[in-house]
Amino acid sequence: MGCDGLWWRANLTAIAPLGSTDLDPAAYGEHIADVYDEWYSAPDRQPEVAVAVDFLRTRVGAGPALELGVGTGRLALPFAARGTAVVGIDASPRMVARLRGKPGGSEIEVVVGDFAEVDAPGGPFGLVYVVFNTFFALADQDAQVRCFANVAAALRPGGVFVMEAFVPDVVRYDRGQRVQADRLDGETTHLNVSLHDPVSQRVRSHHIVLGSGGVGTYPVDIRYAWPSELDLMGRLAGLELAERWAGWNGEPFTATSTSHISVWRRPQ
Repeated sequence: MGCDGLWWRANLTAIAPLGSTDLDPAAYGEHIADVYDEWYSAPDRQPEVAVAVDFLRTRVGAGPALELGVGTGRLALPFAARGTAVVGIDASPRMVARLRGKPGGSEIEVVVGDFAEVDAPGGPFGLVYVVFNTFFALADQDAQVRCFANVAAALRPGGVFVMEAFVPDVVRYDRGQRVQADRLDGETTHLNVSLHDPVSQRVRSHHIVLGSGGVGTYPVDIRYAWPSELDLMGRLAGLELAERWAGWNGEPFTATSTSHISVWRRPQ
């Protein structure tokens, strides 16, 4: 990797204990806002966004829609541009400012706050959705259960909660850690350094960018959940699992699927 092993150990030990839940909901967005669109909204990702919007439009019903962790509007803006009223929640003022600076961004009402509380104007909603593994940004199981309950309360009867998330794969980690080279861009190297706690189901990562301009570090802290655990959270909130797919195109969900699109419905 071209870096001294002592450097890696020093930075890994600086990460807070995995069992702690003192996470700032805004931390991820505040750190990554300046590069988020460059990394995750590149032109080659637009077909995926279009398919996701198509999926959501067929399930929004009479609307409106609420996005949890709306960020820079990667999905909310094209969704709204196709005629759906969209409200967003995000903890990061810098991410919201990026959304506001885009065409149509000022037309989306955004609440700055912790989306576990799902306290947004404009409801009840025909659709609440959270994508790109963002639900796992909630620090612990209690916050995730609370989010499900608040989503259920925000939905109109017959409304749905849609989530895009990865299926956990704990064999990725060797002795509770993983170092991965993500990509090489010219003279720039993107690395991910992660620590895994299977008891709390927590992963703390640093996305590290090494280049001629120096070193950039972007923290990513998540608490993952298995699909069956998410279904139980839904049941506790009074929601019923209506659909589960392996992707936005409706690919069948199987034992080998690495991600899922899940749809829970509030009964009529």
